[in-house]
Parts: sequence; C-alpha cells; structure tokens
Amino acid sequence: MAELLNLMRPGTLNLAALPPLSLYVHLPWCLKKCPYCDFNSHEFRNGRELDADTANQYLVALRADLEAALPLIWGRRVISIFIGGGTPSLFSPEAIAQLISDIRARLPLEPACEITLEANPGTFERERFKGFRAAGVTRLSIGVQSFDDAKLKALGRVHNADQARAAVEEAASAFETFNLDLMYALPGQTLAELEQELDTALAFKPPHFSVYHLTIEPNTVFATRTPEHLPDADLASEMLDLITAKNGSAGLSRYEVSAYAREGHRCLHNLNYWEFGDYLGIGAGAHTKLSFPSRVLRQVRWREPAAYMAKAIEGAAVSNENEVARKELPFEFMLNALRLKDGVPVMSFIERTGLPPSAIAKGLEEGRARGLLVADPARICATEKGFDFLSDLQSLFL
Repeated sequence: MAELLNLMRPGTLNLAALPPLSLYVHLPWCLKKCPYCDFNSHEFRNGRELDADTANQYLVALRADLEAALPLIWGRRVISIFIGGGTPSLFSPEAIAQLISDIRARLPLEPACEITLEANPGTFERERFKGFRAAGVTRLSIGVQSFDDAKLKALGRVHNADQARAAVEEAASAFETFNLDLMYALPGQTLAELEQELDTALAFKPPHFSVYHLTIEPNTVFATRTPEHLPDADLASEMLDLITAKNGSAGLSRYEVSAYAREGHRCLHNLNYWEFGDYLGIGAGAHTKLSFPSRVLRQVRWREPAAYMAKAIEGAAVSNENEVARKELPFEFMLNALRLKDGVPVMSFIERTGLPPSAIAKGLEEGRARGLLVADPARICATEKGFDFLSDLQSLFL
C-alpha cells in the first residue's frame, strides 16, 4: 500500500487517463537455445514436455507474482494476454488451462480478450494445439522460421520442414487466428530461396504473418561465431520488397515493420505495445510498464527461473524498478509508435506520456523537413523513406 501511495503522489507528468492494459506471461524453458536468440530462455533437457512438478511449481510462482502485483492495477481490465518464452508449448494443455484459469480468477478480462500462446513445431504433436484452444487460447503464434531443412539446421532449430508443415496445418484447423513467424536474410539465402519460403508459408493462408530479418545480437552464439555468407544490405532490401509484395498479393497488408495481417487479424497485444499502452509482465525476466496519473513505472522480474520462483513465493518477484524519466519518454514513445505503418495521432503522444506537444516539436519539425515524416500536423507517421530509415527517424527524438 505504501508503494501505491508513493506512485500516486503528484509528479511532473499529467496523464488524463490510463492507457489500455495487457498481461505478458513468460514461460522460460526451451528444448534447445537457438544460436541467434537473445531472449530469456533456458534449455530444459528432460524430454519434450516439462515434468509436471516443475510446471506446477512455476504456476504457483506465477500466481504469487500476479497477486503481489494486483494493487498496482486494481480495477483495470485486461485487453490481451500474451504467453511467450522460451517455448510455452513445452507446457501441457492442462497446465496452460490452469494458468489461464488462475489469471481469470484474479484479473477482470475484457469479454473479447485476445489470448496468444507461442508454440514451436519441435513441441508439436497431433491434437496438442486443439488442447491449447480448449484451454482458452484464442490465438497461436508458431515459430516456424523456415521451411527449408538446411536453413533450419543453420539456425539451430529442433524441428524439420515436415514438422513445420504439420504444425501449421494443425494450427489452421484449430484456430481462426494464428500467426506464422518466418526469418529472412539467412546464411547463404538467395532471393529465389526466399520466394519459395514465402510461397510455402502463404499457401497455408495465415491470417497473420511476421517476417523478421536475422540480426546478430550481443551475448548470443552467433555473436561469437557469426555465420558466413549472410546477405548484404542491398540483397536484404530486395528481400524485404519481395516479402511486402508477396504478402500484398496474398491479401495481407503490412501494418508494422515486421507484421502483415488480413483484415480483422492484427495482433491486439503487440498493437498495445506499439501504441505505448500498459502491460504487466509476470514470469522470469518479464518486463512491466505501468502508467499512473503523474508517472510511468518500469519493472523487471528476476531473470533466472529458479531464482524467480524462490523470490516470487516470497512476494519479491521484482528485481528492479524505476520511473521513466520525463526526458526519456519522447524517445520511448517514438521507438514504438513509429513502427506502425499508419503511425499514431499526435493526441496519442499527449495522452500516453502526459507531456505537451512541445516535447517533440523539434523532432517532428526536423523529421518532416528531411522527408522522414508525413506533413500532417495532427498525425505522427513515417513516410516510405522514413520507414526505410526508421532508426535515423527514431533517433531524432533522443
């Protein structure tokens, strides 16, 4: 209660209303850590599915974590839940059903609350995805990454192309909305090979399609043993043009830097991130961003699963927290909002940060002068050039 009173005290911001609230749940284990992955994931070596004792212990920790956080979000309704990892599909459908039941018992959900679960083909078995649907999941996101066995091996994935196809077929039969994740600019990849990958993926008629450029992140295996023959910047640019064209021909429109969707199938959870909404993150290493009338709070949970579970049971799942400094808010807002193809209204900046338009006036003026932002005084939206040079555009608001 003392912490809540402290957060409610007067400050330098002025938020007239709180933004929509989402819930992120992190399930940290994988069968194998991919060499390009910099997420908080940890290998679990005891088989394709977590043992029931470990899963149950983790669910107990998540319940304790959520209950300790409830005073910070009391009375606020949740518009979306995203169960990410790691590989959440290592958990059984019964465990996921228990998790969703635990959340519903503690949080008010909007009637049409979107509930996404990340799944990998390496954890796929027949009827498993239908079990997740019966558990209450409304949207499945499948980390295919490639339909080419050689490329999957180069990426260190545990599944093969046949498993990928079977998993997508099962997802399509169980879910009205599902997402495929694909990666491009892979080692040795040609434009023709990417075209074949896209044709294979789009033949499944996915309602949502996410396509990510392979990037070499610090503190990954690829950072120390970088693959040879990565496509250069010119080829990667051609690949992105092909991706956008192919999706457009298939009836999916690009609405974010890496996301394409059919009408009515955009990811509500990710949209809330990009529109600078709020999210409570529970689970090992999860991040939180919560707004209050005069401040914005960020939190991080303990990262290592065993430490997280022990701390959560003690009511101390948060390893560190801080208020976002007033001077940092413009960049944080723009880092997200400018990823959206259609941008956001200027009023959204005022509402979500509690800052006046003058806080971004200089950056907007320069962005429009350089042709990186559209010349609309009521909207913050990147031009085609701005979308191509997004990092340069975002940096104007540092």
